[in-house]
Amino acid sequence: MSRPRSDSSTAGRASDERVLVLDFGSQYAQLIARRVREQNVYCEIVRHDISADRVRAHRPRGLILSGGPNSVYEPGAPRCDPELLQLGIPVLGICYGMQLACEILGGRVDGAPSREYGRARCQVTSHDDLFAGVAAETTVWMSHGDQVFGVSDDFLPLARTETCPIAAVRHQTLPVFGLQFHPEVTHTPQGSTILHNFLTIVCGCEGTWHLGDFARETIAQVRERIGDARVICGLSGGVDSAVTAALLYKAIGPQLSCILVDNGLLRKAEQQAVIAEFSSHFQTDLHVVDAEDRFLAALAGITEPQEKRRRIGHAFIECFKAEATRIQNARFLAQGTLYPDVIESGAAPDGPAATIKLHHNVGGLPAELGFELIEPLRDLFKDEVRSLGKELGLPDEIVWRHPFPGPGLAVRCLGEVSRHRLNILREADAIVVEEIKTAGLYRSTAQAFAVLLPVQSVGVMGDARTYEDAVAVRCVNSDDFMTADWSHLPYDLLARISTRIINEVRGVNRVCYDISSKPPATIEWE
Repeated sequence: MSRPRSDSSTAGRASDERVLVLDFGSQYAQLIARRVREQNVYCEIVRHDISADRVRAHRPRGLILSGGPNSVYEPGAPRCDPELLQLGIPVLGICYGMQLACEILGGRVDGAPSREYGRARCQVTSHDDLFAGVAAETTVWMSHGDQVFGVSDDFLPLARTETCPIAAVRHQTLPVFGLQFHPEVTHTPQGSTILHNFLTIVCGCEGTWHLGDFARETIAQVRERIGDARVICGLSGGVDSAVTAALLYKAIGPQLSCILVDNGLLRKAEQQAVIAEFSSHFQTDLHVVDAEDRFLAALAGITEPQEKRRRIGHAFIECFKAEATRIQNARFLAQGTLYPDVIESGAAPDGPAATIKLHHNVGGLPAELGFELIEPLRDLFKDEVRSLGKELGLPDEIVWRHPFPGPGLAVRCLGEVSRHRLNILREADAIVVEEIKTAGLYRSTAQAFAVLLPVQSVGVMGDARTYEDAVAVRCVNSDDFMTADWSHLPYDLLARISTRIINEVRGVNRVCYDISSKPPATIEWE
């Protein structure tokens, strides 16, 4: 059974088995944490320079040092507290993390004569502990320009590749291990086995963290904190706010009030769908604010993406505040904040300080409204939220709904946002989703949508020359939304989507398919 974590976060839960990931700027830091949680071991991401005292306070079973873009020998390169390696807590360094750990303990790191990026064949020379059950020759994913060239006699090499003689290493007296490759990515087929070995054999974890325990504990603690007050929850039609509402409804029932601000930037028939779903599943107090005119007025003539987000956020606060003040005895505001939001907003006490999500209001909205904040999902990743939704009994149409950006269609309507352009986009987007569902591919794709481009092109319809809008179709596959690949949809499906959009959506004469992966592209266009 899990227990509350050591800080006072409302929704924070962890088990006695906790692993910390020290983030050195890796694009895979969140992926490492997810892979650990898949082994039913609770994991948090913390800043790379967290002190040894703070680590002791967390009482982790293990530490993982992430990769990163720097070289350990460069001036100003991020470093961890050297004392961490002497605490007796098992440490696994990955890529940059391995290089740093080896350098701290007397090794030599330098630029490699032959850099490795992509798949490599790895020869395992020791199958104890970390490589138990791993084949003698296995495929691994490399992404490095530096490598460890020398270690002291205290280290034992565990694996090598053709160009990297020390591809894995362990210290003989300290519980410190290093991997030059990335076990967290799917391109390392036996990476999950290696991580499992670290967690179970090295750290002694038994895998005691489960979402069922999380739900029960969260419901109990939310109920205790709220008492007889009322909670307001903002709905967006997305899975995050739906699961937040479901969790709160389990905890406090009729004390929950939900507000849906229809900003005119929702998907086709979204307002009706949300009303129907929440009326049938929650029977809760639902307020719908029709604010399309207000938002369109705020966006008139605006084309810069960040300015769009800023104006949408400001208008949302005004609308939400006006409706919230009408709800009696409301003391708390619930938000569907997820763990990546917390990390990328720099809002975690020991987390990385970089602020990536400028538009996300982690903790910002309650300050405007005078409410106390409740974020029951702030420790969870998206896939965990979906699993929790199933645990709470939500139907598949809610749990598996594709993500939708906070600013709505405004960031898929490139250029100026107007009612006319939004209607074009809304119809095109509905066709994309409908055809993906008809083809039975909605669950196997992570996100599918249309983007209205700020360009027009020449076409011919009938015998007439046209000069009309172009639509881009975006469809990606992803487990975690941190990385994504474009979906290789069947040509006949793409043809049907294109034909229907051009024939049924007046004002469009060209459809393009986006075949960009993330990185380097993002999933959304703005």
